[in-house]
Order: sequence, then C-alpha cells, then structure tokens
Amino acid sequence: MSFELSIEFFPPQTDEGMAKLRATRDELAILKPSFFSVTYGAGGSTRERTFAAVMEIHNAGLPAAPHLSCIGSTHDGIRSLLDIYSEHNIQRIVALRGDLPSGMADAGEFRYANELVEFIRAETGDRFHIDVAAYPEWHPQARSPQHDLENFKRKIDAGADGAITQYFYSPEAYENFVNAVRAMGVTVPIVPGIMPIVGFSKLARFSDACGAEIPRWMRRKLESYGDDTASIRAFGLDVVSDLCARLLEGGAPGLHFYSMNQSALTLEICKRLK
Repeated sequence: MSFELSIEFFPPQTDEGMAKLRATRDELAILKPSFFSVTYGAGGSTRERTFAAVMEIHNAGLPAAPHLSCIGSTHDGIRSLLDIYSEHNIQRIVALRGDLPSGMADAGEFRYANELVEFIRAETGDRFHIDVAAYPEWHPQARSPQHDLENFKRKIDAGADGAITQYFYSPEAYENFVNAVRAMGVTVPIVPGIMPIVGFSKLARFSDACGAEIPRWMRRKLESYGDDTASIRAFGLDVVSDLCARLLEGGAPGLHFYSMNQSALTLEICKRLK
C-alpha cells in the first residue's frame, strides 16, 4: 500500500529532550515522510524551541514544516518568522489559531486562522505551502457543526493549500466531514491525523479536552486492561492500523502521525500497512 505520510513532533524543553528527538527523527526518516512538522506552544510559548527543532530537522536534510499560531502573535513577529523561514528555504507552514494560555489576556493581532493564512499570502505570495487544521468531530468551541464547516471553508478560501485533521477513531467522522466540505466546494487535500495509542488515561484526558471522541467500545476495552500497558499497546496497534487501512482504501490522500516524539508505534503501523 503506497501512501504519503507526515509526522508531527513537539519541541523538547531540554537539551536531553532534543537529543532524544534527534534519534527519533532519524528512526522515522526511513519512512521518507513528506515533512516533519513541529508544534507551536499555547500563545507562542515555544517559539524559540519550535524554531530550533525545525532548523535541526532542516539542517539534517529533511523536510520541515513549522507551526505558526495566531494567539499571542503580532504582524511583525509573524513577518519576522516568515522572513527567517524563507531565507532557510523552508517550504511549508502549518497555520493554526492556537490556544490562549491560562492567565494570558492579550490574544494578539490575529483572531482566527483564516486571518493568519491571509497575512502569510499577502506577505509571501505562493512562497509557502500552507496547511490548516480540520475537525471531523467539530472544534470543541464551535457554536454548531455548520458554523465549524463555514470556519474551515474560510481558511481554505483565504489561501490554504491543504488541511490536516484532528485525530479521531471513527472513520465515519472523517468520511462525513470530507463529504460535507466537498459539497461546499472545497477541493484541497484533507489528510487524516492519526494518534497511535500509548496508554489510556492520558489519551482519555487529552481527547476530552480537544473534542476527539473515543468510541464507547474502544473506551470500555481500553479501560478493561487497567495498567496492562502491553495489552493496551497491542490493542491500540490493531485498532489504529485497521483505521489507517480503511482511510487509505477510502481515498484519503495520506496520513499525518501525531508521534508524541516516539517512533516505535508509527513505525509498526506503517510496517503493517507495508
């Protein structure tokens, strides 16, 4: 099964973490991903570490895609980053609204991701390939599913080249979302985001916070394993591998793995997909 894939990292907080990320990156490079993306902390809190991780990847001769977020950002700050990334021949940007950190009052000079996409296009033309986020199970702060679809279309109309979805475990959610935005005239590639399952408790907390549904049958099965990490991982590998195969067979243009800075599960899933 041939498909394009991309892999996401978060910027490490320590030199030791950066060394571990370097090793993980080298292990995953065998998959020849289209790009490695690097996240941007709430309110731009990891700006310097994101830049350092992006340049580590780029200087190793691998394609890197930095995240840029609206929250906490200024026009001048984004313009400066765009200039730097352009100078280093970075080809791709992931443009997001981002999260407002607790206690942070100033959201910055951008409110929504479509404004950030418009700004990048106005400043740089077609210099960068721009990806934006998509939410098959709706953004947790959306007023309604229809409102969320309209927000997504605004990002595409602003000039985005493609989209990467929040992770999900129900293939129907992705299929229904794609069909809905296609009916609205959206034609760009929409790549499903894939979250391998390392453990249950942290996944459950994160999923509840970001609006990603863990289907009841999955949740009950994972809960039944208790602290049996090996069984959780084995079950998770089966479930996520089957999900990926169905998505690709259904016409998904590729897969974007949320690696959590680990390589083993992504490598095993891709091995199963051949």
